[in-house]
Amino acid sequence: MDSIGTCASRTFTFFAKISSKCLLCAKSRSSTTRNGLTNQQECLVVAKLEKSYVVKWDRELDGRETSLPLTDKHAVNGHALTEVPAGMQVAVFGMGCFWGVERLFWKAEGVWSTAAGYSGGYTPNPTYDEVCSGRTGHTEVVRVVFDPARISYTQLLSLFWDNHNPSQGLRQGNDIGSQYRSAIYWQDEVQREHAEASLNRFKNAMLAAGNREEITTEVAEATPFYFAEDYHQQYLYKNPNGYCALGGIGICLPPEA
Repeated sequence: MDSIGTCASRTFTFFAKISSKCLLCAKSRSSTTRNGLTNQQECLVVAKLEKSYVVKWDRELDGRETSLPLTDKHAVNGHALTEVPAGMQVAVFGMGCFWGVERLFWKAEGVWSTAAGYSGGYTPNPTYDEVCSGRTGHTEVVRVVFDPARISYTQLLSLFWDNHNPSQGLRQGNDIGSQYRSAIYWQDEVQREHAEASLNRFKNAMLAAGNREEITTEVAEATPFYFAEDYHQQYLYKNPNGYCALGGIGICLPPEA
């Protein structure tokens, strides 16, 4: 496996950034809600009240029937983004901003292709701006097509747990909002069993290390995966100095017994 998969003790200090628009509702932070709070204040209260809570809205965005335009070629290895060759399998992970997550997985030996996208919500074929509004229910994810004869789903789970913070709820590092939540979307019962078992092993590893933070990772059956816009695909290959907030908490996923 590529050295990117090596778990190392690293310390990261994160600073919350609130822009001129709230990332949870995409409204101006200067306007006031019916509770007398600014939208910025209200959304921060929502996020702090329950870390694993995905904001529910009185109406969902309609989305669209047709998928977003996509160049069906992986910029790194030339493989088709939409193809799943015979004998290969699919895994879907959410670990915060998908730019760094996709690079993590495309570097792993045995991975056929990767793609940035959106999943876990209800709006069909959403745009990036719609997902960032918090009103689609989606989180940023990476779809990994892999050869199980060369890399196992369990090894992919190790990359997942070792390289992000699964206890941050509606954020990941500097990135705040339900679209950055940690998630594993399993494709079948075998993946479900491995995903749930890995969560328990990582939780025990955290406790053994003295970390009592609650894991907020969503482990759920896969819902439709929607490819993100072309400019998000293999972003850090096209922009080597681009933004990447990927980083673990210095704890490795213990091997299966």
